[in-house]
Amino acid sequence: MARRFSLGSVLMVTLAGAAACSSDVVGEDVFGSGGSSGTSTTGGTTTTAGPGPGSTTGASPTTSSTGSAGGDGGGGSGQGGDAASSSSGGNPCDSGPDEDRDEDGFTTANGDCNDCNAAVNPGAIEVVSTEPGDEPQDDDCDGRVDNLPDATCDDGLALDSTDAEDGARAIEICKVADGPDDWGLVSATYVGADGTAVNDPLQYGLQAAFGPNVSPGAGSSLLTLSTGRARLPGQDGACNACDCGGIEGATPDAASFPQTSPECGGGPGTPVFDDVALEVRLRAPTNATGFSFDFSFYTFEYPDFVCSAVNDQFIAWMQPPPAEVPNGNISFDATGNPISVNAAFFQVCSGCVLGEAQLLGTGFDAWTCAFDDGDAGATGWLRTQAPVVGGEEITLRFAIWDTGDGILDSTILLDSFRWIANGRPVDLGTVPVPREDDPG
Repeated sequence: MARRFSLGSVLMVTLAGAAACSSDVVGEDVFGSGGSSGTSTTGGTTTTAGPGPGSTTGASPTTSSTGSAGGDGGGGSGQGGDAASSSSGGNPCDSGPDEDRDEDGFTTANGDCNDCNAAVNPGAIEVVSTEPGDEPQDDDCDGRVDNLPDATCDDGLALDSTDAEDGARAIEICKVADGPDDWGLVSATYVGADGTAVNDPLQYGLQAAFGPNVSPGAGSSLLTLSTGRARLPGQDGACNACDCGGIEGATPDAASFPQTSPECGGGPGTPVFDDVALEVRLRAPTNATGFSFDFSFYTFEYPDFVCSAVNDQFIAWMQPPPAEVPNGNISFDATGNPISVNAAFFQVCSGCVLGEAQLLGTGFDAWTCAFDDGDAGATGWLRTQAPVVGGEEITLRFAIWDTGDGILDSTILLDSFRWIANGRPVDLGTVPVPREDDPG
């Protein structure tokens, strides 16, 4: 195993706007440019969102984004093309039963209730609009207006469930696709980072909370993946130390991963250990332009091994990949660093802006081992959003691994998956998302 070398410097980041401690901007484009109140889709349902946050177009230590600003924040009705409403029943568009005038893949004969609006068809997700002048409509052509799918579906999930669909439910992926023309979950599997069988079921778990100070942002559960054990102190199988790994694994693509900060070493081809992932295949609603999810990264490698070649990494690997990231990783900081101890997002630690409260009761506040005296840190809650083509099938592999050796463990919390269906382009990027239980 590679020997650890401690660095004397500590990476400190000041969060711009961290004093805003509420987090009710669910489902909106987090790179929006203000805009009026509108609607967006969260966890398979649609909720009203407040004004979008200010435009974010340049790199900063706490924000990463590719592309230009994404329109009016969370505003918008989610409809595209003609604004004709289908709320009155029937097809308001004068098209034949086998004609697909709006080219959305659906005809009147197979259920399209508005063949002049490509965002309205049986493959769409229902969107509730609060925009002035917008008339409620039946987006998914089920004969009902503004009827929302389930927002959450994770009550009563067992900590040690090995059913990967339960893992998807824990992050609010609720709806299962009913056939090739329907949106939702196609499949879910626990795997290694390279898609092969996972080594140890103790590396994943469904937690009702992560210690006393970290609760789910939506629903009743969080998905946890760990390079050690995805268990809290007192739970069966808990590591009770900062190091419970050491099994060599693999990445999705040895030519691209592990990613590295140029000055820190440990790039593609470096051995990885203790990898684990949840892989979900999803079919996007036809009116979706993107999606988002929340996560928080915890590691015993903070602060001693900042800018070290041996550290744990979290990636969200998307296939097909957005054009901006050919390697498929959609979660990164403003300088392109993957989510690791080297990323410029750490805000939970002794002396950090959010303090140590989110470490308490998690093991990251107390466990020690031969290579560490118990110091640890976390990013706090971050949100990644990415563009999607409506109706397309995508694969997301949420993966974590240890780079270079199997020493010192890290854990990723995943929560609050949302489809974005506001009719506007979605930029790729990651930003901090303060929550109500954050101090401040």
